Amino acid sequence: MKANPVLDVGGTHVTAALVDVTTWRSVPATRHRRPLRSDGSADEIIDALAGCAAKLGSLAGATLTVAIPGPFDYKIGIGRYEGVAKFDALNGVDVRDRLLRALHEPPDTIEFLNDAGAFGIGEWVSGATKGCRRSVGITLGTGVGSAFIDNGTRIDSGPLVPPDGEMHFVEIDGLPLEDVMSRRAIITAYCRYSGSDDSADLDVREIADRATNGDNAALRAIQEPCRSLGAALAPWLVKFEAEAVVVGGGMTASWALIEPALREGTANTTKTLAHLRIDRSSDPEESVEVGAAWFTAAAW
Repeated sequence: MKANPVLDVGGTHVTAALVDVTTWRSVPATRHRRPLRSDGSADEIIDALAGCAAKLGSLAGATLTVAIPGPFDYKIGIGRYEGVAKFDALNGVDVRDRLLRALHEPPDTIEFLNDAGAFGIGEWVSGATKGCRRSVGITLGTGVGSAFIDNGTRIDSGPLVPPDGEMHFVEIDGLPLEDVMSRRAIITAYCRYSGSDDSADLDVREIADRATNGDNAALRAIQEPCRSLGAALAPWLVKFEAEAVVVGGGMTASWALIEPALREGTANTTKTLAHLRIDRSSDPEESVEVGAAWFTAAAW
């Protein structure tokens, strides 16, 4: 078995795994997860990443691929996290060099890619959008991640995609997308619609539970942002000639609430999208790992 080592870096944990490049599946026995504080010091974050990667054994002779959220200079491996309330300690840090020095048996090199990009590629390789020429991956968590995929390659420039291939740069009614659709936007909307001021004690999952149990303010707070996301996506889906959309991330636990509103937003904006495939990822973690491994394999 030939396997590529990967790291999936999130805001609360980091996962290491080997991906079998013959089956394009993560090897379950090799998956290791460690807690990670995105508000920790640079040393704490690097130690967590290195400690997790070390669980894979010797990486000598391999390329380690790291899927990590932006803003990040993926080519040179330096964080650009300034004023984004996550990984601020990595701003200006050469993560590649620090990781190579922190690992006892380091890889030959380390490559980086955007985590939403890895998700979209992985879904194209062996997930919901397998076989599509062009597809779009969307991740819904703290914010909105996106990946416009053309035959396994993430497209991040040109007239067919938003700036840097990132939907969070798109505006809705003069507001940044994540002011309308994000964890904080949903919580803010619920407090406004319900007249509540307990935002510190709320999360999207609880709001979704309330919506499922008949709370109209909660239903409105989730579905209106999802309709807005669909409306913002629609013109780009048409330009890109996307054949399918796949959605992952923590919010998809409330897929029964999200999917109809997202579909309504796209279809009402552009009728040509009325029958567009919009699927929930069956395993977003696996897709990120597979996408990261594919990224490196395709580069060589």
